Amino acid sequence: MRRLIAALVLFAPTLACAAPPPGFDRRVEEVRRKLDAVGFAAVIVEDGKVTLSNGYGRKHMQRPDPVDADTLFQIGSVTKHFTAAALATLVDEGKLKWDDPVIDHLPDFRMYDPWVTREMTVRDLLTHRSGLGLGQGDLMFVPASTISRAEVVRRIRHLKPATSFRSGYAYDNILYAVAGQLVEAKTGRTWEAYVRDRLLKPAGMADSVTNDPDRWTVANRALPHGRLGEIRGLGPQEPLDEKGVALGQNVGPAGAVSSSANDMGRWLQVQLGEGKAASGAQVFSAAAAREMWKPVVLINAPPFPGALAEASPQFSTYALGWNVKDYRGHKVISHGGGTLGFRAVAVLIPEKNVGFAMMVNSEENAMIPALTNELLDHYLGLPRRDWVAAYTEFLDRRMAEGLKAARAARQARPAASKPFLPAEGYAGTYADPWYGPIAVKAQDGALSIDFLQTPGMTAPLEHWAYDTFVARWSDGVTEPAFVTFSLDADGKPARIAMKAVSPVADFSYDFHDLDFRPVPANQPGPSRPGQTGS
Repeated sequence: MRRLIAALVLFAPTLACAAPPPGFDRRVEEVRRKLDAVGFAAVIVEDGKVTLSNGYGRKHMQRPDPVDADTLFQIGSVTKHFTAAALATLVDEGKLKWDDPVIDHLPDFRMYDPWVTREMTVRDLLTHRSGLGLGQGDLMFVPASTISRAEVVRRIRHLKPATSFRSGYAYDNILYAVAGQLVEAKTGRTWEAYVRDRLLKPAGMADSVTNDPDRWTVANRALPHGRLGEIRGLGPQEPLDEKGVALGQNVGPAGAVSSSANDMGRWLQVQLGEGKAASGAQVFSAAAAREMWKPVVLINAPPFPGALAEASPQFSTYALGWNVKDYRGHKVISHGGGTLGFRAVAVLIPEKNVGFAMMVNSEENAMIPALTNELLDHYLGLPRRDWVAAYTEFLDRRMAEGLKAARAARQARPAASKPFLPAEGYAGTYADPWYGPIAVKAQDGALSIDFLQTPGMTAPLEHWAYDTFVARWSDGVTEPAFVTFSLDADGKPARIAMKAVSPVADFSYDFHDLDFRPVPANQPGPSRPGQTGS
């Protein structure tokens, strides 16, 4: 009988637990080493109390300094619910309403369609239902450009929509820049300063920062790492130049916050406490907290493949800076984030009054979702699964398919083809309505391209086939791109179209949204200091 009872206990589903999984620190370290992640941090909050906060691994793969619970990590798009919370404080103060038209507060704001301009509300800015395509306009800030936030907002009017307004969901970053400008318009303070003083300080997040320059002054910070193999995402982890891969501050409201395990624990306490910090400070109202978790737009969520199928949501929605969906029948509120060299997530399980956050300073895409599911299974009392193996298999297969497609494209390339024009025939200044000008230069029979407002985006143009070339950017991190010239009836360049070389490139490299046309000689575009343009 004892053996039977022992067997039943061994194979019974895990009971829901009100404490971190036994041996969780060992498990994190095991997964970190297995997946070649450099540094990691995690925090868990249960019933308003921090029950785990720790760092693992190193801040930099070539240095011995360990990550601890106060080490700063970029959290990327986890920032979005800080921006939503900033607007919530303005709603609390009566300075705006969620369903106010944006132009009532930003009179110069424009979308491509005048009707959409009139109808776009504050709520619409945060919920990815504007009609813009996935990541459209991201090349204004990835990699970092010299375009100001105000100018980014002005240029949105040139982004031609991919779908009709409010007809569906497509994740964007660019409208969070508008949300940041709205904060500035209503408070007279930058988004960075307002979030720091109105959210981070009352929440007790003394170490967190809202921009890269401030983070660079903090000694206890993690450094970024990525895989720069034959295609991005393959090969061993390598250190990245943190200033070279910084996000543009122009869209900071979409992804510029950096935080630590300890500070994210304090933010989770605010979220689970309906806006109240552990100190008792009311950061935003309980009504605002409930509003930010309320689903707004339905996300098309096809079933996950293979071993991930059990984690497929039955419903998936987007609220105000948060995803709201189910995990194996339980409602979960979360948001992930990724920047060049970092990944992060914040997760809330309202029915259990539990929240957790995790951060990694590597472009390692399996560790955070796998450990997220392990923690969800633990707190929801669900059977254990090897989610590390499931995510690794899925991502390895995706990268292998991407590599196969890239190699097939190279093999299909017509090697004997030649450009129609000599190098000088392609040279000139070109401009896209929303990005602005670029320069194509010819020297000694060779071509190069310069995205004049993005310092890291200069490259020689390597001939690919006919009038298509490849740009491999000088920063060594930005995804290479095909550059295709279309000629008019007179044999002169009439257009430049682009697309990422890698079939698995991140959506923020939205080269395909660009449409460059020649700038007439009497209307030269701007050039870099000390240069003469084309």
